Amino acid sequence: MQLPEHILPPADGDTFSGLWALDPYPRGAAGEVFSPCSPIDGKPTCQIRAATAPQVGDAVMAAEHAFRQWRTVPAPRRGELVRLIGDLVRENKSKLAELITLEAGKIRPEAEGEIQEWIDVCEFAVGLSRQLHGLTIATERPEHSLIEQWHPLGPVGVISAFNFPAAVWAWNAMIGLVCGDPIVWKPSEQTPLIALACNQIVTLAAARFGSDAPSGLSTVVIGGADVGAALASDPRVPLVSATGSVPMGRSVAQVVASRLGRSLLELGGNNGMIVTPSADLDMAIRAITFAAVGTCGQRCTSLRRLFVHESVYDELVERLQKAYSSLPIGDPREDGTLVGPLVDEASFDKMQASLAAAHDEGGHLLCGGDRVFDDVPEGGVYVQPAIVRLPRQTPIMHEETFAPLMYMVAYENFDDAIEMHNAVPQGLSSAIFTNDMREAHKFIGPAGSDCGLAGVNIGTSGAEIGGAFGGEKETGGGRESGSDSWKQYMRRTTCTINYGTALPLAQGIRFGD
Repeated sequence: MQLPEHILPPADGDTFSGLWALDPYPRGAAGEVFSPCSPIDGKPTCQIRAATAPQVGDAVMAAEHAFRQWRTVPAPRRGELVRLIGDLVRENKSKLAELITLEAGKIRPEAEGEIQEWIDVCEFAVGLSRQLHGLTIATERPEHSLIEQWHPLGPVGVISAFNFPAAVWAWNAMIGLVCGDPIVWKPSEQTPLIALACNQIVTLAAARFGSDAPSGLSTVVIGGADVGAALASDPRVPLVSATGSVPMGRSVAQVVASRLGRSLLELGGNNGMIVTPSADLDMAIRAITFAAVGTCGQRCTSLRRLFVHESVYDELVERLQKAYSSLPIGDPREDGTLVGPLVDEASFDKMQASLAAAHDEGGHLLCGGDRVFDDVPEGGVYVQPAIVRLPRQTPIMHEETFAPLMYMVAYENFDDAIEMHNAVPQGLSSAIFTNDMREAHKFIGPAGSDCGLAGVNIGTSGAEIGGAFGGEKETGGGRESGSDSWKQYMRRTTCTINYGTALPLAQGIRFGD
């Protein structure tokens, strides 16, 4: 595709720099040149000169200087910058989505949906900029006031994955900006172009915004694991938001904790759904199919485990097999395609290894699992989404395979279904299909799903930005996007003001005369 030069920074010949900040800070990356390949056809998308670990320190220094100015800009004024960012995203929605399709392999409707999510977060953050409220607290001392305030925290480090290369950064960056925090972003090496474009949108908006937007307010550093490690270890970054695998998250958490910083983690999913006897199967089929095969099963919220009551199990299997057999698999740029490619060969190999493990544990392949070569772009990794029937929840079901692979288990007792659902180490998204009010409320109650997201008569994918997004257990416990997640990007100060002439102590303490 022809790259949209108006939303990308200038290249040095045919090579983009992996280090970009607002003027006047340096932009020239000093690392090796690498060429990520498109999942669509395996062809290189661009050339990137990687940033080095020492250059992360330069980016953080720029953010630290920006913070000193940005923290004193009134929050509603900071919201105006995010409003300008949202306007530019609207103007360039289709071009931004094309970059996501090129680099991540998402079908066009999903790529456009991701950019719409960025727009939605901008709207949310603009409104939030006038609602960063504290508290007035009752005090036991006469002629005193006790208030709680929220202040900007400092530079925020963002480490993101390939599968949501714009939205996850936007959750952090748009809310972080209105909270008064500069952003230093280490994106996936798989998706550098959309990262450069996102940062360029902020750059263009800042130019329209004027001198209140300091240099260093938004920085992107593209490189390997050493770049992410340098960002996590920098003591000038009080908050690091990391999205990716559980091993990566553990590493980040340990490094950040060792310097007593904050980490916000969005890690593995391995999400489950329960289908009860009273479920509307027409709705359930649609929800299951999108949740299991959307983004070729490469969402953190993708459906991996399906627990179905034995009374409707056979019917649901038959209908799912029929639905899967009709899925259009192919080039994600073409209208009508519903299942695009896996990101790389390694993902296909892991899927095959999981299928083999499921077979060894008593599983029966109901459909899918094979590589697709016909009517798809040569060089891409295309696969038939797979469903495996298992007699019980086996060890392989405790592992998340980032591919369109779903396991099915029949259950008899509802409490047993909940126990199986909660028995895995991950805890991100969950769902139940039922028309029984008691089952629905038990599932979302304290003895039900142990996940951060629980849905009734919807799938596990497709969360709205208004609610806090995140999960429990090995998912990391982080919360991003809506609700009161903004508090993670700010520091709380409890202020006591004595406006009298006496000096009473708390708890009635008397200290001398």
